[in-house]
Amino acid sequence: MDKIDIGLIEKEILNQVVLEKPKKVRTKAQEIERSLNTTYRNTIFKPFVAGINEYDLIKDGDKIAVCISGGKDSMLMAMCFRQLLRHKQKNFEVVFLSMDPGYNQSNKEQVQRNLDLFEIEATIFNANIFEVTTTVDGSPCYLCARMRRGHLYNQAQQLGCNKIALGHHFDDAIETILMGILYNGRIQTMMPKIKSKNFDGIELIRPMYHVQEKAILNWVAYNDLHFIQCGCPLSEDCDDPKSSKRGEIKQLIKSLKKDNIAAPQNIFKSVYNVNLDAIIGYKIGDKQYGFLDRYDDIDSDV
Repeated sequence: MDKIDIGLIEKEILNQVVLEKPKKVRTKAQEIERSLNTTYRNTIFKPFVAGINEYDLIKDGDKIAVCISGGKDSMLMAMCFRQLLRHKQKNFEVVFLSMDPGYNQSNKEQVQRNLDLFEIEATIFNANIFEVTTTVDGSPCYLCARMRRGHLYNQAQQLGCNKIALGHHFDDAIETILMGILYNGRIQTMMPKIKSKNFDGIELIRPMYHVQEKAILNWVAYNDLHFIQCGCPLSEDCDDPKSSKRGEIKQLIKSLKKDNIAAPQNIFKSVYNVNLDAIIGYKIGDKQYGFLDRYDDIDSDV
């Protein structure tokens, strides 16, 4: 695959910064994007490009729907895509897509303010997902996520896109690993790309896979940005780390990191280093296998 040359991009960025007029007046959007070239080049933009290269997320001819939810992660992803387009190393198109699943008026206005601030022209559509999920008994989160994705796939397909890009990052991936182990008894993670089963020719990609949430929060604070925290009408306190299972896992990882600074990276690497000779059972597609299926073919280590 043809990889994006980050070294060439960095040379272009350096030349651009050197040649800039010191007193050039920039818009807020230009200042925000410029911070990806300077202060956050190593912690955000380079990991963004690294994820695209490692997982072969963008190909020439792609038309990608960059999905903007209204939160910090997806808006940063949109800015990274815009920055990548400027360097023209891949021949691809981008459309910015924003879904309103039933936000209250305050959240609607915040999303629009940020689109204006970032100078992003997005296709906005209504889905009214909250009308359905708020009537479901128990936790509606799984249904909400499924419905959101289905609406995004459908809208992207109507716009002629072959991919949708979501803003899930490194921390989302490792939290998913631990949630699967502790709450579902299985080892799996949030994959960097997935082919849709229900929408032919559409693929989901996660270009922020190597970007850590700490860097995103620093970028938000540096640029004095404000985003919607949580649009769900059932969630009373989105900032409470104990208000969800994912919040609890986030606190657990934070605690583990105090004793072992490498804990997050090791959780991430664990799904790269699965040893099938030391696994009781595993699945490939819908088929279940056990270690006894291969037992006679495994060499003893004694």
